[in-house]
Amino acid sequence: MLHLIWVLIVGAVIGVIGQLIVGRDMPGGWIGNIVAGLVGAWAGSSLFGEWGPNVGGMAIFPAIIGAVIVVFIVSLLLGTLGKRKA
Repeated sequence: MLHLIWVLIVGAVIGVIGQLIVGRDMPGGWIGNIVAGLVGAWAGSSLFGEWGPNVGGMAIFPAIIGAVIVVFIVSLLLGTLGKRKA
């Protein structure tokens, strides 16, 4: 149970970093950030392999790159690109 909580926290942080790099908000708030972080970690590891520090079972650098890609694609698909909350 503790591992699941740790994975969700790390996923949320990775999602927040991804949206800060892209400069757009991920739809769905914290849930969206967690999803972006987890999907980004999976996509980043699949595309770039597992290198760099590993936290919560996720390689940090590929996960952040993957989260940037996920946030960008989701914001394009949902039309939130260019809409940043003040």
